[in-house]
Amino acid sequence: MNTKYFFSQPHQPFFLLSIINAVVFMGLFVLGYKGVIVLEFTPLFFHVYSFIYGVFFLAFSGFLFTTFPRFNQTEVIQKEYYVRVFFLSLLASMLLYVGVFFGKYIFLAGMFLLLLTEALMVYKLYMIYITSRVTDKSDSFWILGGNFFGLFAHILFIGYMFGVDDLFGIALSLSVFMFALFTAFSIAQRMIPFFSHSFATKNTRFIPVSFVLFLLVSVSSSMNLHYINTLLVLILSFILAKEFLRWKLDPFASPAILWVLHLALFWLPAGFFLWGVCNIIEIVSGVDLYFIGYHFVLLGFLTTVLIGFGTRVILGHSGNVPYADKVSIILFIFVQVILFIRALYSFNVGYGWGMDFLFDIASLCWIVLFGVWGLKFGKVLITR
Repeated sequence: MNTKYFFSQPHQPFFLLSIINAVVFMGLFVLGYKGVIVLEFTPLFFHVYSFIYGVFFLAFSGFLFTTFPRFNQTEVIQKEYYVRVFFLSLLASMLLYVGVFFGKYIFLAGMFLLLLTEALMVYKLYMIYITSRVTDKSDSFWILGGNFFGLFAHILFIGYMFGVDDLFGIALSLSVFMFALFTAFSIAQRMIPFFSHSFATKNTRFIPVSFVLFLLVSVSSSMNLHYINTLLVLILSFILAKEFLRWKLDPFASPAILWVLHLALFWLPAGFFLWGVCNIIEIVSGVDLYFIGYHFVLLGFLTTVLIGFGTRVILGHSGNVPYADKVSIILFIFVQVILFIRALYSFNVGYGWGMDFLFDIASLCWIVLFGVWGLKFGKVLITR
């Protein structure tokens, strides 16, 4: 391995570890969910925590360690700092792997170490933010705010592991809505119009209003206020869609490396709208559609934007042309196929169709997605 190049930019080691964890954690989740291995914690907790902090957080770290100094026109982050944070993340990931088989206390050690890495990441972003002399730091403010919510939710997850069961619902909602989704949204609403050469005037009220709605959706979700939550996700869907349409992005005239980002962006309002519709179905019929709303936004928006941004950053920052070839386009479409299969599985659980194999297919497709993506771009990350 060309370690000198591999560690030359922050996104390279973090992206590769995120891709590996996406495969490993899904595999471990499937084994735990199907009872092949016995977990000392619920499969739901493992699934949520490992993906939010073992996959998405690492991807955020790589991206923000690379781009946040550029947003704020400050010096790049020193190599010694981000390499140290990476190795702590690697050790934490290994402890999580081992903890699945050998007990929750080893898993907890991994959680504490991953919390430390997140604290170091957020601290560095905060120092960049307060020392920046750019005139408009609003985007950086919201990105940083999302990461502070992630740090707080991380602490709540650890509290849950110490037996405070009531913390799980709060940690779940905050980590999904205010950290994973809101942080990715804050980045996307800055970068995608820029990549698309959109000349629409920036709506200064858009992000603050969206932030309040994200927070209210998070609170209503953690408190199981289904009627209020349904109304809020539909309102949020309308506000997001209205603003995105105003940008006139024209995805049908854009190359694949760009239209995948447009697709991800519009999955956010579409996902919240479908979430609201499915909430209504659940209320009227009394069936449980098994976390279908979460998957609409986490697979539709977050995973699509991760694959889209990741592909663009990996190619662009390695000196290659940011171009999506046939394999990349297939991967972009494959994310949507996984979402469709996972949605069918939720209806299978709710209505008892007897098609439990859909879970296995969706999980296998996820592993194939990140396995192929890692094989295709891993060499670029390591050796250029």
